[in-house]
Amino acid sequence: MEKPLLNNPEIFPTSEVLKETLGKSYAAFEQLSALLIEQGVALDWKYYNDGKAWLCKVSYKKKTIFWLSAWNGYFMTSFYFLERHLEGIMALEIDNSHYTLEKEWGKMIPLLFNISKSEQLPDLLKMVEYKKKAK
Repeated sequence: MEKPLLNNPEIFPTSEVLKETLGKSYAAFEQLSALLIEQGVALDWKYYNDGKAWLCKVSYKKKTIFWLSAWNGYFMTSFYFLERHLEGIMALEIDNSHYTLEKEWGKMIPLLFNISKSEQLPDLLKMVEYKKKAK
């Protein structure tokens, strides 16, 4: 099974490290980061021993919006929703080929976007807005 990159706890994911890891998708990452920061969303990188990788917790106020991980040539965003949110997600005008719903994980349902180009960002940002408002 493929695992996220950025596995060395000694190497913080700086712009240079991310550019090398993400390759062509780094431009989309940079664009997403700027848009999120404009909206008051915080990005916080931390090394997690359980997954043995650096993850970026993306949050708005005290609410976690999604987790971001770096992969070979793309980055993945992992949203977690409750079953009651699925109807609202399906009502969003989003290309459903841009994300996958995974098997329930406890009460949470993971929703993943694999982002490799900027053209995918508008759909991702719609999901961010939905998550910010979801209760």
